[in-house]
Amino acid sequence: MAQTRAGSATTGLAFAAVTTLFFAWGFITSLIDPLVAAVKGIFTLSDFEAQFAASAFFLAYGLVSMPAAILLGRLKAVPSILFALITMVVGCLTMLVAANLAVFPIVLLGLFILASGITILQVAANPLAAALGDPKLSHFRLTLSQTFNSFGTFLGPLLGASLFLEGVEVKDGTVLTEAVRAGALAGIDRAYFWIAGLIAALAVFFFLSRKVVSAAVPEAPANTPSPAALLRDAFSSRWAVLGAAAIFIYVGAEVAIGTQMALFLNADAWAASDAAFGVPLLGLAMGSDGVPGVSLQEAGKAVAFYWLGAMVGRAIGSVLLSQVKAHKLLALFTGIAVAMCLYVAFVGGVGAGFVALAIGLFNSIMFPVIFTLTLERSTASEAATSGLLCTAIFGGAVIPLIVGLVSGALGHGAAFVVPALCYAALCAFAIAAGRTPPRNAASAKSLH
Repeated sequence: MAQTRAGSATTGLAFAAVTTLFFAWGFITSLIDPLVAAVKGIFTLSDFEAQFAASAFFLAYGLVSMPAAILLGRLKAVPSILFALITMVVGCLTMLVAANLAVFPIVLLGLFILASGITILQVAANPLAAALGDPKLSHFRLTLSQTFNSFGTFLGPLLGASLFLEGVEVKDGTVLTEAVRAGALAGIDRAYFWIAGLIAALAVFFFLSRKVVSAAVPEAPANTPSPAALLRDAFSSRWAVLGAAAIFIYVGAEVAIGTQMALFLNADAWAASDAAFGVPLLGLAMGSDGVPGVSLQEAGKAVAFYWLGAMVGRAIGSVLLSQVKAHKLLALFTGIAVAMCLYVAFVGGVGAGFVALAIGLFNSIMFPVIFTLTLERSTASEAATSGLLCTAIFGGAVIPLIVGLVSGALGHGAAFVVPALCYAALCAFAIAAGRTPPRNAASAKSLH
């Protein structure tokens, strides 16, 4: 009995550590939003050039997802996680070098290395979270871990804006003083220094508890397909390709809105108004500096509520999905997102800032619903389909660049036309899914 309790306690501690990983990669990923605004000012970049920070990060998903799946099959979960954590520490240390030398290409390299580690981590940690404990509670554990991931995405912009954007402004004609520039670089240095320490501590924990954690994970298949074989299998299915295109578009739109949000809020009529400070929780989080209007730092903190909307929407969406068919809810949410983007682009004004922040609420269910709708209809294996869908996350490396080009030419508000087109395409995907029955009705029920 004592041994059983000790084993349960150790397994619980291991699950807590895995959940910390979910929080960590959510936090690190959402730091990109204030970082894009910061590097724009620090290095005097155009909107297009600043978006390379997001592109460097999300490019890793396109290049590393399939190799990460092979690595997991060969090394198993704990060694893969240790490798991922070490890679992330290297990425953080590279960011420290970039901040101290003030060299933008090294920032891009550091972000790519960091995201490569996160990609491997996601491939390994999702099944591990499900496996650590009673199999009957696997879905609960994974959902709980994902909730902490969402909480991390909420906190990232708040803390990142506080560290990276103090005194930073990027409006036309604004030139940063050396003191402000040095302060922003020091904030980047501090953030990634502490993140490196946290990740290193997690790596030590997983190394010390590797036997207990490994014992809770099922054996990997003896014969792991090659990346080429997985890709051939995935591309043989029309729905796997359509689903990958949908994930590419969705992630690209979500990331582009997040990385442009602070710049948009700081440049639009919203920035000249104090209306945001009248909203209790939002105003408290933004923390008025006493100067009329919204500074870039205050706008960067407001971006957290874009991600908070996604967290709240995920909870509401879970309830709705038990009552409404997934493709119908996806069509509804994407349709609303189209309308919101068009409102921001063509109506504008103070209200447009609040509408833009609320788009996160409707982003909430898109990724998991696209994923499951695709799995239900794909004729390729689940492993091949999932691998291709995860690879398609690199849409976050492409669409933000397009939005950056449009915002540089036409303005931040007008650039919302690009995500509007993305959501319209996703609405078409949802309608097509509704017209195509799942291959296996029983499996479809189990996925929702």
